[in-house]
Amino acid sequence: MKIIVLGGDGFCGWPTALHLSAQGHQVTIVDNLVRRVTDIELGAESLTPIAPIEERLAAWRETRNTPIDFVALDVARDYDELEALFRDLQPEAIVHFAEQRAAPYSMKSPRHKRYTVDNNVNATHSVLCAMVEAAPDAHLVHLGTMGVYGYGKAKGMRIPEGYIDATLHSGGVSTDVEILYPVDPGSVYHMTKTLDQLLFLYYAKNDALAITDLHQGIVWGTTTEETELDDRLVNRFDYDGDYGTVLNRFLMQAAIGHPLTVHGTGGQTRAFIHIRDTVRCIERAVSTPPERGGRVRIMNQMTETHRIRDLAAMISGMTGVPVEHLDNPRKEASENDLVVANDTLIGLGLSPTKLSDGLMNEVVAIARRYADRCDRSKIVCSSRWVKPLAAE
Repeated sequence: MKIIVLGGDGFCGWPTALHLSAQGHQVTIVDNLVRRVTDIELGAESLTPIAPIEERLAAWRETRNTPIDFVALDVARDYDELEALFRDLQPEAIVHFAEQRAAPYSMKSPRHKRYTVDNNVNATHSVLCAMVEAAPDAHLVHLGTMGVYGYGKAKGMRIPEGYIDATLHSGGVSTDVEILYPVDPGSVYHMTKTLDQLLFLYYAKNDALAITDLHQGIVWGTTTEETELDDRLVNRFDYDGDYGTVLNRFLMQAAIGHPLTVHGTGGQTRAFIHIRDTVRCIERAVSTPPERGGRVRIMNQMTETHRIRDLAAMISGMTGVPVEHLDNPRKEASENDLVVANDTLIGLGLSPTKLSDGLMNEVVAIARRYADRCDRSKIVCSSRWVKPLAAE
């Protein structure tokens, strides 16, 4: 298949592009490399040293003798170039990672909030418009988030894959309908993903686009079979308070002897998935497109759920590093349950990678190898969801 990977230089995009190429697909990465610019802004580079994109691509050609093409393009702003690319390549699938992906970063300031909305919503809408005009038969696979569901409404109910049956009552009349699960975003970043859902709903209905929206859990790990082939292919390992995901942050902190930073009670339950399963899930989604003209296919892309304090206790028990509770900078419930359906991906043959499979030790080993690159001042999250009240 001819596949375009939008945002293919990033944490999920890069290993996905390699995995799809390794499966024999013709892959083109589209990226404006803004995530590397954000490293400079935050003063917090990836713990693993990331090679320039040209060096990454050369390493892949040398390792697998399979080229991956690269196009420097801003998906949110370079619309004419994007449409021309779709028309020229006629991709069979488009994998969409081209969004600012960090909730804390989206809450840093008014500028960061506005940037996240401007970039993410415009990127998604530009992709949909360009597909209608230039690649209407392509299958769009979008990386969404479990965060669209929120973490307070289910109360023991199993969260379905995107849709829920409901009964509407108005004026003495009732009717049964299927609707999107009621959204409850917990950050500006998560809000953009809920807006994506509405755009997908409209373009699937109006223009019969084939769309798969993957509501993904928190990604942990950093390596895949492909990124391990050469040091120049290494994937990102973000550990800072803005982009570092919670389990990777715990494992990095344990590797350098830093207390495991739990925000609030640690009673937040979250869904998780290893990066190796992320790339496998996307490959399976790409290879099984929904019918054009049907509803948006929504899949919950996660493999297990854990309470944050339980994760911290597990890693503390493994390593002897103590747990430290900090004030929670987020506006969220201190405790929640989470039960999630992931029947579609299991039905597509995914054999989930679990925390118990030993890969946590692999992540700790990587963190120790590059520990000298860690800036301890960047570990604690400084972004706050609610502006503190001025002192009287």
